[in-house]
Amino acid sequence: MTDTTTDQPTRRAGGAVVPVLAFAGIVVAVMQTLLVPVIKDLPQLLDTAPSDATWVLTSTLLSGAVATPIMGRLGDLYGKRRMLVLSLAVMVVGALVSALTSQLLTMIVGRTLQGFAMGAIPLGIGLMRDMLPRERLGSAMALMSSSIGVGGGLALPAAALVAQHMDWHALFYGAAGLGVLAILLTLLAVPESPMRAEGSFDLLGALGLSTGLVLLLLPITKGSDWGWSSGTTLGLFATSVVVLLLWGLFELRVQAPLVDLRTTARPAVLFTNLASIMVGVAFYVVSLVLPQLLQLPAATGYGLGRSMVVAGLCVAPLGLTMMFTAPVYARLSARYGPKVTLIIGLLIIAVGYGGGLGLMDAAWQTIVTSVILGAGIGLAYSSLPALIVGAVPASETGAANGLNTLMRSIGTSVSSAVIGMVLANTANDVGGVAIPTMHGFRVSFLIATAAVAVGLLLALFLPKAARPAQHTQLRASSEEDAALERAEEALRGFRGRVLGADGAPVARAKVTLIDRRGRQAGATVSGEDGGYTLAVPSQGAYVLAARASGHGPLASSASHSGEERAVDLDLSLPGESVSA
Repeated sequence: MTDTTTDQPTRRAGGAVVPVLAFAGIVVAVMQTLLVPVIKDLPQLLDTAPSDATWVLTSTLLSGAVATPIMGRLGDLYGKRRMLVLSLAVMVVGALVSALTSQLLTMIVGRTLQGFAMGAIPLGIGLMRDMLPRERLGSAMALMSSSIGVGGGLALPAAALVAQHMDWHALFYGAAGLGVLAILLTLLAVPESPMRAEGSFDLLGALGLSTGLVLLLLPITKGSDWGWSSGTTLGLFATSVVVLLLWGLFELRVQAPLVDLRTTARPAVLFTNLASIMVGVAFYVVSLVLPQLLQLPAATGYGLGRSMVVAGLCVAPLGLTMMFTAPVYARLSARYGPKVTLIIGLLIIAVGYGGGLGLMDAAWQTIVTSVILGAGIGLAYSSLPALIVGAVPASETGAANGLNTLMRSIGTSVSSAVIGMVLANTANDVGGVAIPTMHGFRVSFLIATAAVAVGLLLALFLPKAARPAQHTQLRASSEEDAALERAEEALRGFRGRVLGADGAPVARAKVTLIDRRGRQAGATVSGEDGGYTLAVPSQGAYVLAARASGHGPLASSASHSGEERAVDLDLSLPGESVSA
């Protein structure tokens, strides 16, 4: 069984925690678009074939996909801040490796190390869950979740400016400097979460998931080069299905799995993750289409003839708008819940892509499209961690958000492969150079609209937001409202004291609530007076297990019928079960 030291957020975070964690997320996201301005020049810069140069991008994607669930689980077990700093440190090393080489193989190694930093996003969300009061949590996690898009959007013009006026290796030195700054700020401003999941790290599960993901994402990202019907592509797809099925069977049997598939199968988690794939598809289309449209020569009849830097500036509002939607999300989610906010975001994305079909004739029109899409994607991205955190116990926050971030990465991978194929197949050959067409751009926007439609359908299947007391409710409200909700929650569960010899109260005793299936339903730590409060998810039979240093463990059966239930736990009777 996996449990945790406490299931309530530790409300001791300073005011700098949210901006520092968001900055770390933005720095990590920069790695994804760092080389976009020089993609077409990579074969020449690395003295290699175009098909081989794409590994510089593919390696980052693959390592990021592998790292997100693994680092999330390691954070749950050994400390989220510790793993966040480790992720950023690996990124800095990778950036320096890339900065010092022009050799393809060494560059791939460096880019692979940079991809591992993607685990910082779910770790940051988990830290916020553990430390922030509910009245700050909604907008904070919205900002952290949106940092993926914010970093990607802001990196484009900055990277384009550097690449246009300096040696391209300066991009990596800049990334390393940002990484070092993020590490220092994290160490200074972000306390470590006291929350821990018990159990050991599932090494076999990590290896199985990593193998399955690589086998799945390789043909997705390289299918256009290898051929979608080639034996290599189809063989890797088939092998990935077999490996992931075997991995799933193994995870269902292990006591402390890397990913709790039973929790993942809950409708709230399952449909959120599936919708995340669609949002990832929609997000990446605009990043692929608009920069190319803006930089194509006006002589094509539809290209806008802008420089690399201007093109980046026209797309930058995408990330800026995502950043500014965090407080808007907090208000909408407080009033309507994250499910409705996700649906609103998807509708705005659909409007952005639908209107964008007719807004491709001038640079200012691409800015309008970027702003609309940024607002929609920002709301959608902000809703996803709220839906996940509201559906899983605190001990699984890091791993669950890591898996959700992975789903978004799969969406962007699919988007990159599909849109790349569409643009290649609809391109005109001019002097041996493939020039994307307006038809290809519009088909890409239609594909994004279709993905949003699927995401909307999935969002509609999300269960109506419950108010489970054992999870932090992600609502932005006044201090008074938050205090009232916490008081109401305390009346819907068990309360009492943990006692030792001679009836003396036992402080810092761990009290765990176990449901009839033997799974943890909540946990807390007794106060200085021995008092504890545990909310219950639903009526029924439970077991209250308590233990403390110097005392024997105790298991007490208890039932809950909707009213507050007082149960004192006497640790002076080690090894005995006491009926409550």
